[in-house]
Amino acid sequence: MTGYSRAELARGGLGALVGILVCGGVARLVPGGPELLPYLVAPMGASAVLLFAVPTSPLAQPWPVVGGNLVSTAIGLAAHELLGDPLVAAGVGVGMAIVAMMLLRCLHPPGGACALLAATATPAIDEQGWAFVALPVAVNTLALLAVALAVHRLTGRRYPHRPAPPAPVSPTDALGVQAPDVEAAMARLGRFDVLPADVVALLRDAETHALDRRLGSLPVAAVMLTDVAVLHPFESLFRARTVMVDRHVKSLPVVDTERHVVGIVGVGDLFQRDLAELDPVETVMTTEVVTVPASTPVADLVPLMTGSGHKHVPVLDDAGRLAGIVTRGELVAVLHRALLGDDLRA
Repeated sequence: MTGYSRAELARGGLGALVGILVCGGVARLVPGGPELLPYLVAPMGASAVLLFAVPTSPLAQPWPVVGGNLVSTAIGLAAHELLGDPLVAAGVGVGMAIVAMMLLRCLHPPGGACALLAATATPAIDEQGWAFVALPVAVNTLALLAVALAVHRLTGRRYPHRPAPPAPVSPTDALGVQAPDVEAAMARLGRFDVLPADVVALLRDAETHALDRRLGSLPVAAVMLTDVAVLHPFESLFRARTVMVDRHVKSLPVVDTERHVVGIVGVGDLFQRDLAELDPVETVMTTEVVTVPASTPVADLVPLMTGSGHKHVPVLDDAGRLAGIVTRGELVAVLHRALLGDDLRA
């Protein structure tokens, strides 16, 4: 396993620092409760670990955080009142809290600590009674969650976590692992602490890295076509059709005077136009063009050209100018050579 990045370390450490200070400070400012009541309960430290260090975990999402802590605290208090003996109350309280969290789909490990704290109540917690669920537990939990939402938004990380939308299934993926396959496997193993879509995303990323290793991190520059016919925005559709016929290509990049890609024209764009039409290319070209740097690993093109449906991908040099183009033909050729075990850099 690789180490954490600087951004992750800063988000985890500084986020938890600010979060604990805020949730304790807010609870201290809220009136009510006996003088000796703690304004910051220990389970918040564990909640902070989940919220700031592993925010993509299903155990760290808003409902598990709030529901897990509050429901477990209430169950711990009930066990304390009904059973009396602290040891028995602790066991029953934590066990029932876990069952309740599982049934309510709000499993949050610090909830077990909340139940234990309430079940073995100190005199101050005893005096606070059922209000202990609100102050300090609810106040601490909501304040910590608010800080987590702010920290992740300010640092550019999506929280609450949502699995990436499913990518279009290409013919090459149709025989591979899909979310329903992972979900079925998780059900057989009794594992529900990760999201199937996240597992599939992880597998796809692993497959890409494995292919990149097999290709020897071969860059796109090694397989792209450099003799690329281009058009300018002001050139006519008649010329575009003529170049396609002469060069036996189905797509042409459109560039400005400095060879920056500004669009792309394909056979489909000309299909219903007159043969001798003199309108400029810019009237039909697609302006949202997917391009890649020349240093891009060839493995990264596989999902781009199979799952996303791109058949022609312009390649740019370090200055952002057109350096070449990769078609599905080149991609298939290099993958075929990789399967045969050829030296791809030869």
